[in-house]
Amino acid sequence: MYEQLGLYIKKNVEINETDLNTVLSYFKPVKYNKNELLLAQGQISQHSFFVGKGCLRIFFINEEGKDVTRYIAFENQLATALVSFITKLPSKEYIQVVEKSELLCISHDDFNHLKQIFPKWQEFYCTYLEKAYVNNTNRLMSFTTMDALERYTQLLQVNPSIVKRLPNKIVASYINISQETLSRLKSKL
Repeated sequence: MYEQLGLYIKKNVEINETDLNTVLSYFKPVKYNKNELLLAQGQISQHSFFVGKGCLRIFFINEEGKDVTRYIAFENQLATALVSFITKLPSKEYIQVVEKSELLCISHDDFNHLKQIFPKWQEFYCTYLEKAYVNNTNRLMSFTTMDALERYTQLLQVNPSIVKRLPNKIVASYINISQETLSRLKSKL
């Protein structure tokens, strides 16, 4: 898993091997079973997770009591409740293990310590934030400019693993449609 994380970091920023090994030493391996919660609403996000194997989802509960999936992280992706991780305020989101997962975990304090001692880690963090912003903006625009079929078709093109690996309930929650609508769309296509 450390090799995976090293490649992920090097894909996003140029970093020498010595600094990379130091960064990697701050990450600790953890394993979780399907459906475990890594963070509940109201808790402060104290960790960021790199997915070596498995899947995490970040979701919240809307006013109607329906869960809405904001982000899905498969292998070679980072995941955290970013707003809480940054602000240190109680999270409005949950982080759930969707598939049995092997992760590398770094604490908030260690993450910030690395930003202070390694300019390249700060650069990596900026790149990560930029990608998160673009991803969230594109998703928000899709909810306001696309109908259900267009959102589902886009998901199949951009991230088919979500449809192939996850239950319909989560897929529907991710593209903000009902499970019934998702079933109709799947039968059409």
